[in-house]
Amino acid sequence: MRILGVLHPSGLLSSTAAALTVVLPLYGVGGAQASPPAEATPTPAATLFENVRIFNGTSPQLSPASNVLVVGSTIRTISTAPISPPSGSALTRVAGNGRVLMPGLIDNHVHLLMSASSQRDLVDPKMPLALLQERATAEAGATLMRGFTSVRDLGGPMLEARPAIDRGRLPGPRIYPSGAMISQTSGHGDSRLPNEKSRRFFGHVSRGELMGANFIADGRDEVLTATRENLRAGASQIKVMAGGGAASEYDPLDVTQYTLDEMKAAVEAAEDWGTYVTVHAYTPRAVRRAVEAGVKCIEHGQLLDEATIKLLADRGIWLSLQSLDPAPPTAKPATAAKKKLVIDGTDNAFRWALKHNVKLAWGTDFLFDPAQNVKQNADILKLRRWLGPAQILKLVTHDNAQLLALSGPRNPYPGRLGVVEPGALADLLLVDGDPLGNLELIADPQRRFLVIMKDGRIWKNTTAFNAAASSR
Repeated sequence: MRILGVLHPSGLLSSTAAALTVVLPLYGVGGAQASPPAEATPTPAATLFENVRIFNGTSPQLSPASNVLVVGSTIRTISTAPISPPSGSALTRVAGNGRVLMPGLIDNHVHLLMSASSQRDLVDPKMPLALLQERATAEAGATLMRGFTSVRDLGGPMLEARPAIDRGRLPGPRIYPSGAMISQTSGHGDSRLPNEKSRRFFGHVSRGELMGANFIADGRDEVLTATRENLRAGASQIKVMAGGGAASEYDPLDVTQYTLDEMKAAVEAAEDWGTYVTVHAYTPRAVRRAVEAGVKCIEHGQLLDEATIKLLADRGIWLSLQSLDPAPPTAKPATAAKKKLVIDGTDNAFRWALKHNVKLAWGTDFLFDPAQNVKQNADILKLRRWLGPAQILKLVTHDNAQLLALSGPRNPYPGRLGVVEPGALADLLLVDGDPLGNLELIADPQRRFLVIMKDGRIWKNTTAFNAAASSR
């Protein structure tokens, strides 16, 4: 093994990342090293975390002092007794000194490309898509450095750098992509500007469609085609707009979008590929139609009544909730009013979901404001209004991972996530302190996350240098 500086998509060290230390494999870093011969079978690298207390993703108590051996991409052994590392493997030792080892964080509602640029830049026809992709790639790296080892991207151009991220050549989380959001004409995903006519009526394909942000699809046939196009492109789940939006200007919050037959078309096409449809929806009418169509997950739902939330529980349907901030002062009055309605309904949505034991997931849903992304960790702290620290940590690790697994055979990363258990994928954080006792630690990832590991690979290590030294 060798120790390098933080790898930034531009090839330069960011000001934040320059203070970090990462461990990368010798091969495949920026093309500087030749690949090993095709016939070579390298011995998996190993990492031994010594003297750590474990939050395993589900238990409300930390483990006693333990040792954790990671071999390759998975956790092999957890023991309170000393662990003998496998012979022949390159070994990295990490001295835990009683610190807490926990699963990587999971954000179940992100828009990587559309959170990395402003709305003005996204709609500017002169803005190169390559530059938008570059910003999103950098944001993916920053997301990992905040301790988020997996994200579910719920709409937007698929990140071009994702293959390099998956190969370990660039920093970034595991990305579960939805591809282009599917919207009816006049729906929440119809991102046309007022001067953009419909391609069906004297216009052209919209910029949003050309850049892969959305499909404007009407009728069963077009919805089927849009769904299948996303699946062909590698979507792990399908995102459909089933109701009005709070941040959008042209669709009222109360409207129901897509007929039952259109919605069923998306569900049937997704199920044929072994995966599911999740929908953007707030109101009881929109959610009940989506449930009737067979969707498996609702995004938002802050305007639901208790009866509809109980219906979700009875049907085993996921509710992916967020706790949103008010609209910025620059927002138009109508948009700010819609946002306030959603915020006002959030408390009831959480309380009723917990009362009826709904399958609950969490995400941030940041959009159009790159400066907001640094608040990703702090956003978790808002959950303290409804949940205790152990429940919150379980939600943003183990529970969110169960929703990721709903992609079935379309899951791009088969294996167990969100837990610290033998056989699970090694997405791990070493925390300086006890987040069960002080949840605010997770809101300070730069100082408190001493080690960030994804897929068995250490991307950040700020423990004492000699404690992380490699040996054979």
